Amino acid sequence: MTNEANVETGKQYQTIQTQVELAEQYLTFNMQKEEFGVNILSVQEIRGWEVVTPIPNSPSHILGVMNLRGTVVPVIDLRMCFGLEELSYDDATVVIILNVKCQAATKVMGVVVDAVSDVHNFAEKDIQSAPELKDRDQGQYVKGLGSTEEHMVILLDLNEALIFDKATTASIH
Repeated sequence: MTNEANVETGKQYQTIQTQVELAEQYLTFNMQKEEFGVNILSVQEIRGWEVVTPIPNSPSHILGVMNLRGTVVPVIDLRMCFGLEELSYDDATVVIILNVKCQAATKVMGVVVDAVSDVHNFAEKDIQSAPELKDRDQGQYVKGLGSTEEHMVILLDLNEALIFDKATTASIH
């Protein structure tokens, strides 16, 4: 191989590496025939459904808390947060355990979803904003829309705005 060919191959590798570095990976999951995604770096683990301990006087979308290896973790039903039809929880129901930024600290919370779907890479330039959702309550959780070859994925940013209000956060954490 000539030096010129090595330089060209190096440039191509660098371009591919730069494109990969700028893309973020999202764990996608389904709720009522829609696909949603969260940044995979915030995912701690994926668990099957287990009964949670209810918290009296908590909002309806907070199902309760679970004990995760000694850590009390609030469990939130994302279907209720997005105004989707309620489903009964069964063996197919999944709880995604997330690390979310809350003010200066990182908190652990579980979100109940219908099923985990896939992992997709989305470059920031390929994420389109969803301005029509900004006026709705759930719009604060939508980072944007990412396109796959088959469909759109609603990308969530649960680090920016926790699903429960500050009063509830203080009582659970």
